[in-house]
Amino acid sequence: MRLARSLLPLALALSGLALSGCETTAPTLKPQVRPAGLAKPAAPKPAAPVSPSAQSLALKSYYARVQSDLLTQGLMRTDGGGPDTQFGPDDLLRDFERIAFYDEHARGSLGRADGRAGYLHRWQSPVRMKPEFGPSVSDSVRAMDTATITGYAARLSRVTRHPIGLTRSASANFHVLVMGQDDTDYLIARVKQIAPNISPSALSVFRNLPKSIHCLVLAFPGTDDDNEYQLAIAMIRAEHPDLLRKSCYHEELAQGLGLANDSPRARPSIFNDDDEFALLTTHDEMLLQMLYDPRLRPGMSLEQARPIAKRIAIELTGQNF
Repeated sequence: MRLARSLLPLALALSGLALSGCETTAPTLKPQVRPAGLAKPAAPKPAAPVSPSAQSLALKSYYARVQSDLLTQGLMRTDGGGPDTQFGPDDLLRDFERIAFYDEHARGSLGRADGRAGYLHRWQSPVRMKPEFGPSVSDSVRAMDTATITGYAARLSRVTRHPIGLTRSASANFHVLVMGQDDTDYLIARVKQIAPNISPSALSVFRNLPKSIHCLVLAFPGTDDDNEYQLAIAMIRAEHPDLLRKSCYHEELAQGLGLANDSPRARPSIFNDDDEFALLTTHDEMLLQMLYDPRLRPGMSLEQARPIAKRIAIELTGQNF
């Protein structure tokens, strides 16, 4: 019999903003699974919507400036890359190894990781995503973002050839929480309801979220295999303007599938803190294809996976080393 343990995320990945004169971090986290047999508390009841607080309005204005400044610098591209961003199998292999086998942050905290390669992590069971919106989120944003997540989940499923889709039922295992500053109490209650045994350090990330953290995803392993994800909780700030919010969906939902790290050399890619690209690129689709290739398995070390990943990189790019 395995004892229930405090839920500690496998990885915390943060995405940064290269923005002069402003705070420059825009994060990403990852989750763990509820121990079998643990009772599920009653779902929290959201408070009735009220007028936005001064703090929420200030955040909305701040993030609007962030997006505007990035676009002015020619960043947050949505074209997926082009002739100026050519890459070969050596680039793809290097980026896959760095993004899939290393962590940016130590488990369950914002501290730096030890820099050592870990093991391959991914989902084996179907991924059932469920968008959930805080009381402060408008009906128009709910409708638009539900459509965005629906289409993106279908794209992720097509790319990985893994079952990924949306659900409205209690069977959800990848919760996408879209919350504003005024929804903090509801957010904390909801996270504790989804993962009652979550570790205090992981919960504190949600409770004390600095504005430099734009979005995050916590991905938790199962009780039987630390290398297979069985639960994920993504948190997206509702104060973001449309493109910045969409970019959070693209990065956090992909990272919650197992691409936990960022790399400054990855290009064209959203797994890069330079914010050149806002949305998933062709390069990133190949990383996901590699991650979910049946020739690779959860728990593989970097040394075990490298020769297989090298062959896959050659096949995907149609080029040789």
